[in-house]
Amino acid sequence: MKRTALAGLFMSAAMLASPVFAADNNLCTSKLQELEAKVNTLPATTNNLNEIKRLLASAQASEAAKDYKKCATEASQALSMAN
Repeated sequence: MKRTALAGLFMSAAMLASPVFAADNNLCTSKLQELEAKVNTLPATTNNLNEIKRLLASAQASEAAKDYKKCATEASQALSMAN
């Protein structure tokens, strides 16, 4: 009985955690797409252009490393600087 209950708890925890990771992945992807489009339209005289491009590269590296939370954070930070 204990094994069945314990197995059920682990299964439930795994199923509940899955959407959180998917949400981070989706947020990362959407923020990166938005940032890439924004960077392509920014004039070369933008004050923080180098920092924005550095954050873009870092966010892309974080996505490749499957660190979606860091990717979304960096992309959001760069987008706020670009606005």
